[in-house]
Amino acid sequence: MSNIYKEIQQRILVLDGAMGTMLQEYKFTEEDFRGERFKDYPSPLQGNNDLLSITQPEAVKEVHRKYFAAGADIIETNTFSGTTIAMADYQMENLVYELNYESAKIAKEVAQEFTEKEPHKPRFVAGSIGPTNRTASMSPDVNDPGYRAVTFDELRKAYKEQVEALIDGGADILLVETIFDTLNAKAALFAIEEVKGERNIDVPIMVSGTITDASGRTLSGQTAEAFLISISHIPLLSVGFNCALGANLLQPHLEAIASKTDFAISAHPNAGLPNAFGEYDETPQETASQIEEYLKKDLINIIGGCCGTRPAHIKAIAELASNYKPRRILELKK
Repeated sequence: MSNIYKEIQQRILVLDGAMGTMLQEYKFTEEDFRGERFKDYPSPLQGNNDLLSITQPEAVKEVHRKYFAAGADIIETNTFSGTTIAMADYQMENLVYELNYESAKIAKEVAQEFTEKEPHKPRFVAGSIGPTNRTASMSPDVNDPGYRAVTFDELRKAYKEQVEALIDGGADILLVETIFDTLNAKAALFAIEEVKGERNIDVPIMVSGTITDASGRTLSGQTAEAFLISISHIPLLSVGFNCALGANLLQPHLEAIASKTDFAISAHPNAGLPNAFGEYDETPQETASQIEEYLKKDLINIIGGCCGTRPAHIKAIAELASNYKPRRILELKK
């Protein structure tokens, strides 16, 4: 693999856009999600996007290709819900290793395809590690504030299985993203460090939190700076924010951490805020013009898109990013 630590010194790296937004455009039915293999599965499967890496792999590959063709340097695996905890919703906990392995393998094949065509612009695969649908810091029961739906150790075990499969499948980077509860993220980071130690390997880690509203805090109550401090004990490739907000609303939180860390800074904001129908109306040009403010202020090393962003958004962002130098960081070593 080409050294991402070297590439990130030379240019702003571009991350892909939304996987879910793109897969929804295929309008897959329940039968499409099931495929032949799961046609008699006892629980409904429509909406389980991670499963499409097994039942509709060509569609997932096509999405990856579109983002690389648009100018992305890094694509994320189709594994946002790839833990036993999240897959319990579909009674598919036993498929977690296969889902993550196949997703990473698919993404890696497409990355190698593009790297071979353009050796001067190596492409990378980031194993997407989502937050799960449970929180270790807060009670889901307003009548019992001390109750927790998941423990740190349960999260650690679930993340460890995902991490091992992503690495086995060929992921170059591990991206712990959309973090609304830093304790969940710490469990993921603990699991990653465990796997690194057991296998005697190193793997670049990206961490991306989510500021959930105008209060400027994560769902579990941390400010951007507190979030940064909480995860800075781990050697990271990058730290940043994604989701929940559009590019302009995310900017102050990037500014809050950019001057306080030697890690690279990443951002993949939504295409604005959703409309009344939950759809995103912001055009690629509108998104790019807001992101340009990040670049003018020297805030960014890795830039991409989250909910509502498509290849056209990534193309506009990539063209813009090519005109700017990356935020200066100390020499990163693998």
